[in-house]
Amino acid sequence: MKYLLAFVSFFVTQHSTLIFDFNKQADTGGWQIVDDVVMGGKSSGSFVLNAEGNGQFKGQISLDNNGGFSSVQYQFKKIKVNKDNKIIIKIKGDGKTYQLRVKSNTQQFYSYIGSFETSGNWQQIEIPLKDMYPSFRGRKLNLPNFSHDYLEEIVFLIGNKTPEKFELLISKIALN
Repeated sequence: MKYLLAFVSFFVTQHSTLIFDFNKQADTGGWQIVDDVVMGGKSSGSFVLNAEGNGQFKGQISLDNNGGFSSVQYQFKKIKVNKDNKIIIKIKGDGKTYQLRVKSNTQQFYSYIGSFETSGNWQQIEIPLKDMYPSFRGRKLNLPNFSHDYLEEIVFLIGNKTPEKFELLISKIALN
């Protein structure tokens, strides 16, 4: 309860822009799974709103056929950002490493990446936009870190180069 109050207090007192608030009435129809099957792999992920009202991203990573990733993405109306903004996520993971990816424009062929570790407990993680590096198909690009004026897509991805089951619960995503 103490952590919940601190989290709510944080979102109320900070001038945050809510990107997505998961709750029992949330419309998750805009969230889409993209697995390595798009390139012949055999990983499988799913995304649902669980009974507690959290986004639940889970599945199985397979390395068969040069696969090895699963992701869930959400595109939204452009949000104005600046160089000092951070993405704040409230998540509960399974002890694995995940990536948060963003795009300033859905037509961009590459994403900006920030990795985070999960602990098995509820966590609030802050990822500064300016620390997110550009990448395409797992390769870091020789471009500057994120420095755009807008956000239009957010993605959670797991791809740790190991076959594994995974589960990530998502409660809130905000920009501060």
